[in-house]
Amino acid sequence: MEIPKVASAPRAVLFDAYGTLFDVYSVGSLAEQLFPGRGQALGVMWRDKQIEYTRLVTTSNDGAHYQPFWDLTRAALRYACKRLGLNLTAEREGQLMNQYRHLSAFPEDREVLRALKTRGIATGILSNGDPAMLEVAVKSAGLEDLLDRVVSTHVIRKYKTHPQAYALGEQAFDCAASKIVFVSSNSWDALAATWYGYRTLWVNRQGLPFEELGTQPTRTGASLRDVLDFFPPDL
Repeated sequence: MEIPKVASAPRAVLFDAYGTLFDVYSVGSLAEQLFPGRGQALGVMWRDKQIEYTRLVTTSNDGAHYQPFWDLTRAALRYACKRLGLNLTAEREGQLMNQYRHLSAFPEDREVLRALKTRGIATGILSNGDPAMLEVAVKSAGLEDLLDRVVSTHVIRKYKTHPQAYALGEQAFDCAASKIVFVSSNSWDALAATWYGYRTLWVNRQGLPFEELGTQPTRTGASLRDVLDFFPPDL
């Protein structure tokens, strides 16, 4: 009788930043103060347009129209306010952009990163955010001592889900994607990372259905804590 092979434990864990480690909708409280009754709608449209812009500049004219993530975030905010008929003054724009720079971290972030460190697992971020944005976000959340790598797609001037973006994770840890767990709360990101070859965890905090494209992530969980299930207890 052939004994089934047991997959070896991953060597590293890569986290998406925006939406996964940092709550992109935490700007909603400030947005609600500035635009009473419209804060939630603004937060959702802002995020959707931001991601749409990353895809647009990556796929059009072989990336000739690339702009840093910070610039796309500002452009998305301006669009969303125009679409919703909100008066985005220069002062309000500055307030909202500064809030985005200092997004709230999810409460389990430090606990999970510390648990991985204790087990000797390398950790990092692979994000669309440009280096300056990520540096501020990581320091603001107090996570700098728990991350071995902070990798920005800015270096290749292409955004996820471009394969070259996911290749940066392999380069950062000098190992194949199959030896790395990629964690994202964005279903499109988890799907593309799975297609690329990563072991994946989709953090489904909102109880949403996964993408209907015939591929499932390696695992689905409700919080970052579920990444620890990839590692045997005695590791």
